[in-house]
Amino acid sequence: MTEKSYRLGEIAKALGAELRGDPEVRVSGLATLQAAGPDQLSFLANPAYARHMADTRAAAVILSPVAAGDRPNNVLLLDNPYLGYARLSHWFDPAPVAPPGIHPAAVVDASAIIATSASIGPNAVIEADVVIGEQVVIGAGCVIGARTSIGPGSIIRARVTLAHDVVIGQRCHILSGAVIGSDGFGFANEKGQWHRIAQLGRVILGDDVEVGANTTIDRGALDDTIIGNGVKLDNLIQIAHNVRIGDHSAMAAMVGIAGSTRIGSHCVFGGASGVAGHLEIANGVHLTGMTLVTGDIREPGVYSSGTSADTNRRWRKNAVRFRQLDALARRVKELEKKSEG
Repeated sequence: MTEKSYRLGEIAKALGAELRGDPEVRVSGLATLQAAGPDQLSFLANPAYARHMADTRAAAVILSPVAAGDRPNNVLLLDNPYLGYARLSHWFDPAPVAPPGIHPAAVVDASAIIATSASIGPNAVIEADVVIGEQVVIGAGCVIGARTSIGPGSIIRARVTLAHDVVIGQRCHILSGAVIGSDGFGFANEKGQWHRIAQLGRVILGDDVEVGANTTIDRGALDDTIIGNGVKLDNLIQIAHNVRIGDHSAMAAMVGIAGSTRIGSHCVFGGASGVAGHLEIANGVHLTGMTLVTGDIREPGVYSSGTSADTNRRWRKNAVRFRQLDALARRVKELEKKSEG
């Protein structure tokens, strides 16, 4: 693999950064402040790591003007250094580029419409009436169900399953093992026996959506399950049928959203948080890790539930007291009534 290297001057121009230092210095990779060598670029976004600035061997550092202070040499000044790092990370990404064309081992229905610039990997299955846009990448072993459409520039990693009638927007990125458009968990009970309900809706992903490895998004029962533009879903997330997630929301691993819940835009859900079904969550809601939501949230803000880890002995005592809170509250009310009388 040919090593990539870039001049600091061209990096600063691409990022719109102010460069203090030699524009001819070349860098060939990215690294942390602690690990960077003299041919690597680093960044400082979290003030907690500022203590490593004095000892870093990096060729240059991306940081904010405030953090740079009067440091004279080889710094690139950006108001958002982390965004600068994010953009540069793609310059050095070693992931192989999929060649356009259909691999001989792929199985493609004759009715499928596939752009000539798209790449279809080995053992992929493309069913009837699928539409695949320009520069789409379908990884090895994927299954793309009937009548599904995939917008230009989207990347579907190996072993992803897209069920029938799924709509994927532009520039989406779906990681290995994800299943989109599987049947929602819908059953009717009659005398103790469960009867399956056919799931008639679709899943629709907007543009620039990221779906993590082994995440599942169920198709709607009647209406569609809709994931808005710019939504980012981590690994191992479950999105149930008929859920709607607003634009630019993000969810960390192990989040679970029950059916028919509506989630606003610009929400952030911490790992292993859960939301019960048929709820409304406002725009700009932030759930900290392992928060359980059982009622509507009407106002933006940060919400938490659960208790922090403790020694088992103390936790058991507190758990007993928690069960006594209702009785204690009733006693307090009785005492208040007596005192008022």
